Amino acid sequence: MESLSNFDHNLQRFTQQFDSMEFFLRAQFLIPLISVLALFPLSESNNNQFCDATNIYGNSGCDVMSSVSSKILIKGGTVVNAHHKEVADVYIEDGTIVAVQPNIKVGDDIKVIDATGKFVMPGGIDPHTHLAMEFMGSETIDDFFSGQAAALAGGTTMHIDFVIPVDGSLSAGYEAYVEKAKRSCMDYGFHMAITKWNETVSEEMEIMVKEKGINSFKFFLAYKGSFMVNDELLMEGLKKCKSLGALAMVHAENGDAVFEGQKRMIELGITGPEGHALSRPPVLEGEATARAIRLASFVNTPLYVVHVMSINAMEEIARARKSGQRVVGEPVVSGLLLNDSVLWDPDFHFAARYVMSPPIRAAGHGTALQAALAAGVLQLVGTDHCTFNSTQKALGIGDFRKIPNGVNGMEERMHLVWDTMVASGQISVTDYVRVTSTECARIFNIYPRKGAILVGSDADVIILNPNSSFKISSKSHHYRTDTNVYEGWTGKGKVETTIAGGRVVWENDELKVIPGAGKYIEMPPFSYLFDGIDKADAKYLSSLRAPVKRSTT
Repeated sequence: MESLSNFDHNLQRFTQQFDSMEFFLRAQFLIPLISVLALFPLSESNNNQFCDATNIYGNSGCDVMSSVSSKILIKGGTVVNAHHKEVADVYIEDGTIVAVQPNIKVGDDIKVIDATGKFVMPGGIDPHTHLAMEFMGSETIDDFFSGQAAALAGGTTMHIDFVIPVDGSLSAGYEAYVEKAKRSCMDYGFHMAITKWNETVSEEMEIMVKEKGINSFKFFLAYKGSFMVNDELLMEGLKKCKSLGALAMVHAENGDAVFEGQKRMIELGITGPEGHALSRPPVLEGEATARAIRLASFVNTPLYVVHVMSINAMEEIARARKSGQRVVGEPVVSGLLLNDSVLWDPDFHFAARYVMSPPIRAAGHGTALQAALAAGVLQLVGTDHCTFNSTQKALGIGDFRKIPNGVNGMEERMHLVWDTMVASGQISVTDYVRVTSTECARIFNIYPRKGAILVGSDADVIILNPNSSFKISSKSHHYRTDTNVYEGWTGKGKVETTIAGGRVVWENDELKVIPGAGKYIEMPPFSYLFDGIDKADAKYLSSLRAPVKRSTT
């Protein structure tokens, strides 16, 4: 497990990579910023109306209220970073953390939040979401406002969404997602999917990295006939990613074998949601994970494996990391907590809500993934939030292949990881910050701007009460969807306050957000995962002892 570098070194790197003068001035001289926040109180009965597609905020009974102070003092809490925790106050001004120390004194015009007995932590960063995504003949029900609003209620203050190319065009896909994200109410970044290969795609990758702030590209080894790429395309993509300092990501399932598995299930008359899991067993996830890892090793470039769902895939990652290869493994909440028994439920509508890819696995896989996360074999937790409502899921009645794949998670992630991993004693409080926020910020090269409670960092902060309880319900969640795969789940450890961009956006079980308040966060290339890659290449070349000089006579 890689240790955190000291803050001074990281801050120096960060200020060089991001508009360094602006960040430095904000941290040192506190340039005033002026913003307005609208307050939308929500009752349990109208949370879904809040996220209704037809609701225009500022209308429909949502009154715009006066702005709140941009100066906040959080007093007496235990401040937790990935490397350290201490009892201290946190002073925020104009969207930036200005001071972290005991007994900070302020004037009467400052909003003071008492965090005694609670944990003050960086807001969560979800590395894996799909908002307003067109997929399998439908579009995910949560857009960039409703999904983000729900995330803020759950303590996540930034996410990274996947841009899907338009007819293979990265630029067209990027512009489409810029338009979709205009209603964002929290900060966000973009990954980019690669679904075909030619010289234009190669050139557009360079534009995405150098001009658009994208430093990661995803390759689907599944979804034959739509997103899937073959090994030749993957190799070209890996090489291009390496040259750009961009992180290659893979959805690891053997798409050809999955296609065969689907045909087999249909021939056997297995058409319900259980056929989804049976058609794409763990061995196919393990095979694709191993293949991607070995090709990344051949190219000598870092690899990020998204939504690790099985022991098979996890063991391949563990083996690669033990050998020294730069491989990141991302489990998702559904894979850590759920098991596939729900797919055999006789109620189609109940079972279908759990259909995702790779599928939720049999009991035992989730426990093993939890242990791997605790041991550092897997590095950070995402959600693969990709929600469809009951009507959309019903498109697959009679043919599981037509059920839109995806489950929820953006609102629940922080609570469920705390309850499952921290409250149970599997990881420490500092590790919780690492797997839900800091490691994501480091991997995608936005630390310490994000993922830290440090002077100069963005004021994205949560206050979690370890003694408070939560209960998950589709009646009270903030998504647009009418179901929740964690329905009825109760646990300890509740996010009571969320501060995003220096504004209180979640407090007293009320959301205070407006569309358009979120910022696009550019992510520069060459994160710490690329450190030493050039030296490894040089060592490889020197080891070849070739070409051999031979006599031509």
